Amino acid sequence: MASDLRLVLIISFVSVLVFSTSSSSLPRFPRQNRARIQLFGGDRNSYQYQTKYFSQQLDHFSFADLPKFSQRYLINSDHWSGASELGPIFLYCGNEGDIEWFATNSGFIWEIAPKFGALLVFPEHRYYGESMPYGSRDEAYKNATTLSYLTTEQALADFAVFVTDLKRNLSAEASPVVLFGGSYGGMLAAWMRLKYPHIAIGALASSAPILQFEDIVPPQTFYDIVSNDFKRESSSCFNTIKNSWDAIIAEGQKENGLQQLSKTFHFCRALNSTDDLSDWLDSAYSYLAMVDYPYPADFMMPLPGHPIKEVCRKIDGASSDASILERIYAGVSVYYNYTGKVGCFELDDDPHGLDGWNWQACTEMVMPMSSSQENSMFTAYDFNYSSYKEYCWNTFGVIPRPRWVTTELGGHDIETALKSFGSNIIFSNGLLDPWSGGSVLKNLSSTIVALVTEEGGHHLDLRPSTPEDPKWLVEQREAEIGLIQGWIRTYRLEKEAQFPLLKRSW
Repeated sequence: MASDLRLVLIISFVSVLVFSTSSSSLPRFPRQNRARIQLFGGDRNSYQYQTKYFSQQLDHFSFADLPKFSQRYLINSDHWSGASELGPIFLYCGNEGDIEWFATNSGFIWEIAPKFGALLVFPEHRYYGESMPYGSRDEAYKNATTLSYLTTEQALADFAVFVTDLKRNLSAEASPVVLFGGSYGGMLAAWMRLKYPHIAIGALASSAPILQFEDIVPPQTFYDIVSNDFKRESSSCFNTIKNSWDAIIAEGQKENGLQQLSKTFHFCRALNSTDDLSDWLDSAYSYLAMVDYPYPADFMMPLPGHPIKEVCRKIDGASSDASILERIYAGVSVYYNYTGKVGCFELDDDPHGLDGWNWQACTEMVMPMSSSQENSMFTAYDFNYSSYKEYCWNTFGVIPRPRWVTTELGGHDIETALKSFGSNIIFSNGLLDPWSGGSVLKNLSSTIVALVTEEGGHHLDLRPSTPEDPKWLVEQREAEIGLIQGWIRTYRLEKEAQFPLLKRSW
């Protein structure tokens, strides 16, 4: 089952929950590990916001008398031009994790707020961070019954109810709402624009793999892109990684082989199986492809600019007598220990192995993945739904619904569908990001636009600007600003035509 379920520990942005690198891992967006990763990238104090709570319905789609829960949200009104000026509301669709981490890693939104006179709000996704139904995480995650309200439909309804109530309380019913999101949050932003077009006038969906379902894109796409990112830096590096999997198995089959592997890779505790090591390496390579940014960053880990180049430099530059596994260790240390401060590595800092994304992946967020023999540097394997279903049943007592997302939110023949009823969505992607293969990479209409950059990583455009930003990134953000300005301008002109007294300085 390990090969069937070794689907990359994926977001988006993503969570401050600890992650497990066990062989039963399901596909998810980048997961923060408290023990190894700084909780907040950059200077947390550089972003000022109030933390508030909204009383939210547990189930938006029934009238059962269920307990409500407190949904946390962050808000900043420093630059808001106000309701009388139809000041826009920029809403970031919270991903599967602590909302403070998303807010402090979404510098682009903060930077453009003064230009737009925008109110910023960051509502947290239910069942993550502090937004726990039933009063606590233990109760919320207790079983399949309590987890049953953790769905994308409920989360989208949360955002819709929240912002509608917020606007009413601010007497800002006429203020336009623009949605933002990266990775899973980008998927939510795009889906919310389509599902609630009367709530928001447009959405910037960065690195949003809304097509990574069923057979819409080939299942090997993700791992092929990861592999290509390494191969473009060094074919010998690519081949070393490709050959390392057999070397790991061969070493593990020797007497005391697992102990030797644990020593080679500096683990704090002895390995239980070679699968644990393979998954640990798989995660590192996948994350490296996602955050192969052109400048130093600490989004997932403290890393240099162009980190894959540095990994391959370490692998290729090892001494001539270094074994293949010693070369791999030298390379992967760039990801797990670039600062040199980690004495030994923990494989699994989540003793329960249970978090919200695993539930979501076992219910509706079924993203098939495989690894090809020809193009991938990973061990070849095919997606096996039977094994996937077995894992989900054994873990949660649920059977996945792999077709539900496309039934509820679409995906097949998306060009035809969105031409008919969609508008004002930006799908931004960098082709170094392995999740770009499951996103929209071409314009679907004059108002559903794809901004694609060859050198871009995972939702790089949403990150804070830096002096090291390449010209193409600056131009990408300028294009996004221009499109959003157009949405707001059109909205205001339409409002002015309907209500002449609303006319102001715009």
